Amino acid sequence: MALDYTPSKALAHLHGVDPSLSRLIRAVGEFTLTPPKGQTPYEALMRAIVYQQLSGKAAATILGRVLALMPNGGSPARPEDLPALEDAQLRGAGLSQNKMLALRDLATKTMDGTVPKTLTTLKKLSDDELIERLTAVRGIGPWSVQMFLIFRLGRPDVLPVADLGIQKGFQLTYRTSGLPRPAELTAAAEPWRPYRSVASWYLWRANDLPKEE
Repeated sequence: MALDYTPSKALAHLHGVDPSLSRLIRAVGEFTLTPPKGQTPYEALMRAIVYQQLSGKAAATILGRVLALMPNGGSPARPEDLPALEDAQLRGAGLSQNKMLALRDLATKTMDGTVPKTLTTLKKLSDDELIERLTAVRGIGPWSVQMFLIFRLGRPDVLPVADLGIQKGFQLTYRTSGLPRPAELTAAAEPWRPYRSVASWYLWRANDLPKEE
């Protein structure tokens, strides 16, 4: 899936409205966010659930074991395949009880249409509509949907104000005495519209820059 915006236009806008953010963009360099291709909404959200609160390596191992239980090794992963699996099989693959229940709920809500089955259908929905639909799934909260919107769908104007990495990046960039409250971050980000996703990406990168003395 491609980005829903042109990065060069987004960067030109951000450079023009916020000198501090402009300095951060120059320090970080090229904008390299590229949404992965070929994943269905179900596959992307399944991955998001499994990866919650785990290291990438551990999560990848567990996801691989779950997919191996499905026909054709889960390629593609289909929601109708999950109900046929026993709880013991899913737990044996390394899923916690909560994640197992979340995956079962995701499969159910994909089959009943709450979660769009195709990217074509999903792309027709607004950010707010997607947040409402996807947070109806057990184990998927607003933050998970925001990550999905930014990194999977390439939506341009998402601002995860409760994300600690965003808050720390803001503190470093604007040299504030403490972390910004969500309301403060929302207000400060108004000039970044309609490219708050791009600004967020750079605030995350701010945490990787060498610290100034």
